[in-house]
Amino acid sequence: MTVSHAKKLGYAGMYVLKKLDLKPGEGGIRLPVLLEPQHAPLEEVLEKLVMDGYIEIDRKAQLYKLTKRGISYLGKLIDEAESYIDEFDEQEIADIVDELRARNIDPLRVRFLWGWYQGEFDDVAMFQERRGFVEIEPDWPLFIVSDDFYENLELDVEGDEPEALPG
Repeated sequence: MTVSHAKKLGYAGMYVLKKLDLKPGEGGIRLPVLLEPQHAPLEEVLEKLVMDGYIEIDRKAQLYKLTKRGISYLGKLIDEAESYIDEFDEQEIADIVDELRARNIDPLRVRFLWGWYQGEFDDVAMFQERRGFVEIEPDWPLFIVSDDFYENLELDVEGDEPEALPG
């Protein structure tokens, strides 16, 4: 199983939307239009979010900001994640994956939303340490678009290792 580029952009976009929604003291960010070097890996993600109408440029402040559509989408993602957690929290991963596949729901999406909602990915260095990464990538923008992140999450839905769905 390999995560397509489009799916990576979508998942990374969900991550960025959450960061833009949170207050800076709660782990949120203010993202300038002229990206700082550490945010450069987000360029394509931000472009997609703008094209989808989820964020826009605040020309006066020169920052990206959520749109009403973006806020609504975040609400739907939260509802979706909560529904999966409520339904599957006490089940074995193999049973969850089988059920999701029977419903034609991407298990990796559910895995991503579960960790996204519960804050598992909020500290990417800690996530990597817990998951046994040999080399830790401390910069979240680079990590959330990396193959390593998604390949590691795939292990959970394939049943090959780390820790399966949290909970």
